[in-house]
Amino acid sequence: MTYTTNEMMTVAAARRLKNGSVCFVGIGLPSKAANLARLTSSPDVVLIYESGPIGAKPSVLPLSIGDGELAETADTVVPTGEIFRYWLQGGRIDVGFLGAAQVDRFGNINTTVVGDYHSPKVRLPGAGGAPEIAGSAKSVLIILKQSARSFVDKLDFITSVGHGEGGDSRKRLGLPGAGPVGIITDLCIMEPEEGTHEFVVTALHPGVTREQVVAATGWAIRFADTIEHTAEPTEVELTALRDLEARTAAAHGQAPGEA
Repeated sequence: MTYTTNEMMTVAAARRLKNGSVCFVGIGLPSKAANLARLTSSPDVVLIYESGPIGAKPSVLPLSIGDGELAETADTVVPTGEIFRYWLQGGRIDVGFLGAAQVDRFGNINTTVVGDYHSPKVRLPGAGGAPEIAGSAKSVLIILKQSARSFVDKLDFITSVGHGEGGDSRKRLGLPGAGPVGIITDLCIMEPEEGTHEFVVTALHPGVTREQVVAATGWAIRFADTIEHTAEPTEVELTALRDLEARTAAAHGQAPGEA
């Protein structure tokens, strides 16, 4: 089956979510990838959203954390304060799944503004629960499309801390957990280098060249000594993803592919 680069990105991200893990999910691309994992390789994953649903099993992708689909399909719903205090700060979240507008070489995220904070070029959606998820989850996965505008040498604003300034920065900040362990894009997969915690390319998606990755990165991106090549999406993965997107588009009155 033929597939798009966006589909490759979503499938690659879904594969990173281990079966049985407890995942705190962000809206948008993270939710799409997490629910694809639930429908394919990780049927026993527990999806948690910050509005309170635990064990959500939406048949269509939610428009927001307040989408009734999440509560209606969850095993239970608890107050938002319990989600953050008991589940997240209590060390019960295995994976935080986040998106970003900008990310830097150490996995720090910007979802606040592009440009000067007091006079921004673009005002972004904001932090939501991402700073807390990035700070307290046992590990974090980040998914976003790759371009020199989104993969920047210096963030305009640090909304959510990844590995800070690199090295032992996260430890010095007193943040628990491993921080970001993977950035999945439409071109490649990046992982933090041991010691420096700078993200380096560890896998290229099918047909993608090193030159494409370099051109789409705002810093001098480095490559691991051994580069893997992402396996192409299977028919099962693509069918599950496309069916999910089609159901979502129909439910929300969107054109196919907008979900």
